[in-house]
Amino acid sequence: MFEIIRQGGWLMIPIVASSILSIAIIAERYWALRQNAVQPKETLPQVWGWIKNNQLDGNKLKQLKQSSAFGQILSSGLTASKHGREAMKDAIIESGTHVSHELERFLSLLGTIVMVTPLLGLLGTVIGMIDVFGELMIGGAGNPAPLAGGIQQALITTAAGLTVAIPAMIFHRALQRKVDNLLISMEQASTKLVDAIHTEKDD
Repeated sequence: MFEIIRQGGWLMIPIVASSILSIAIIAERYWALRQNAVQPKETLPQVWGWIKNNQLDGNKLKQLKQSSAFGQILSSGLTASKHGREAMKDAIIESGTHVSHELERFLSLLGTIVMVTPLLGLLGTVIGMIDVFGELMIGGAGNPAPLAGGIQQALITTAAGLTVAIPAMIFHRALQRKVDNLLISMEQASTKLVDAIHTEKDD
């Protein structure tokens, strides 16, 4: 493995670094985007219990906001509850926008890795072919060893760039889909709470 990296030339350094960084981002995001961490199942029943027992106050809202991304969305909606149903929904949507940025943290960097690593591989290909033609101009085609070395460098960097970019693209799309699903789930649960609160008030 190290011999292949060495043969690929100096461009293998940013490609390998991009590989390590993409693995770190993927692992961190999958850990951070666990369903129970983002939208704990017990949050909604707990909030509804506070409302039913008239225990919802500033301290409870602060505790809710700090508990999870879902808690942050709910606390924004509950804070605006005195202004009516539409105000609650607007607050939930606005808070959801802020939460989405947090959930998508590092995904733009992963997307950049997806785009850059094939270009680094292509650059390695160009440099390798330049070396090949340079050797041809100097020594002709009589000695195939330098020519093979340049072609090998070109192929190694191209393969390495694609090897990093393809899995990174797959995980980037999977993580983006995971974020979208979490946001939809939290929005639907928040809307149910809004409807339940105002149905209770209407009754």
